[in-house]
Amino acid sequence: MTDLAFLGIADAAELIRARKLSPVEYTQGLLDRIGRLDDRYHAFIRLTPDLAMAAARQAEREIAAGSPRGPLHGVPFALKDIIDFAGLPTTAHSKVLIDNVAAAHAPVTERLVAAGGIMMGKLATHEFAIGGPSFDLPWPPAVNPWGGRHFPGGSSSGSGVALAGGMVPAALGTDTGGSVRNPASMCSIVGMKPTYGRVSRRGVLPLSYSLDHVGPMTRTVRDNALLLQVLAGHDAEDPGSADVAVPDYSANLERGVKGLRIGLVRHFYTEDMQAHPEQAQAIDSAAEVLRGLGAEVREIRLAPLQDYATCTRIIIRCEAFAIHRRWMAERPGDYGDLARQRILDGAAMSAADYIDAQRLRARLTRRTLEAFASIDAALTVSSMDPPCRIDDAEACARLYPRQARQPFNVTGQPAIAIPAGFTQDGLPLSLQLIGHPWQEAMLYRVARAYERAAGWTERHPPGM
Repeated sequence: MTDLAFLGIADAAELIRARKLSPVEYTQGLLDRIGRLDDRYHAFIRLTPDLAMAAARQAEREIAAGSPRGPLHGVPFALKDIIDFAGLPTTAHSKVLIDNVAAAHAPVTERLVAAGGIMMGKLATHEFAIGGPSFDLPWPPAVNPWGGRHFPGGSSSGSGVALAGGMVPAALGTDTGGSVRNPASMCSIVGMKPTYGRVSRRGVLPLSYSLDHVGPMTRTVRDNALLLQVLAGHDAEDPGSADVAVPDYSANLERGVKGLRIGLVRHFYTEDMQAHPEQAQAIDSAAEVLRGLGAEVREIRLAPLQDYATCTRIIIRCEAFAIHRRWMAERPGDYGDLARQRILDGAAMSAADYIDAQRLRARLTRRTLEAFASIDAALTVSSMDPPCRIDDAEACARLYPRQARQPFNVTGQPAIAIPAGFTQDGLPLSLQLIGHPWQEAMLYRVARAYERAAGWTERHPPGM
């Protein structure tokens, strides 16, 4: 079962289609593994074994009949619990929505099911994707398999933990200020924030309408490209969705980086903030790996990191308060302390603050895209630090804003976080690659070249 636990999407789907792997045995094996591990790691809010096994039996019948539904046929997945699955509660990890049962699938859920995916359950999140890690909620926070009692990142925390722990091969997260890429960084997995508008957000509880993204989370770059292929596409009922053609994300995956121009945004982690020495060294080493593979890597400068952070903070707080103001007035005590505090910050901000932040956003986006005009992709840090202890509230509060993910929520550009090594203590290090709008395929190409050369995604948490 250990081998099956860390089987990737593409490999599992291929074995199932060849009738060398039973969807029923695969699904049951993962359910058994979750049963053994999740009392310690708390990745799942709600496990759905009956639903999963019924879908697995149906998948097996369809394979026997020679009629697989799609690229995920028989492959288990799980959803961050702000994404709707018909008939199941969508709670946002909060008492406020503990009885909120979804009437219909979110479009991203519909796409996963239509592609043959098997729903395993709903995953832990920070409350409403903003308040965490918190210990005053109906369910405990997810815990990182790397290091024992360490912070897994957030807010898509359960997604990162379930993948790192070999509980599922595919999960969805959301990313408003870095919430796919943060757990990817902390849990040594792969997380993509696609271009704003690439993936539908309908049926997903909003945090900030103008910054929210849905993104695929996997253990490898190849699997991530496959999962985004299933998710991407226009949704006319999502006002933020863009009607842009979806390319084949796997077509150039193995082309390498020879001749590509990579911009290194070094000032983010050496001037604007001082990254942990081992994390800074991991980025510089990754730049050397890409040079050795034939890429031209040179430093570029964007706006100061703090400008993007200020812009993001104001927009999120204002839009989140607008979304939550009725519940905050009627039932503030049902929120955990962290979410309540962060959402209520928006009440103190004015319309002028919000308008100024949106104007700053336009300037930052223009400046950033100008800096990208002469490069194919950029490389920088994702998290400034490795994971801290999850039960150290002060350390978590210090660590959370020490990141370089927010700039690309502001600009809407695609950005992917992938493993970049480990500290001397065995904790994950990561890097972030950023591309031109709609050029996720280029990011996958660069990420795959580095992944293949470095080999970090082949490692799993000790004892797992």
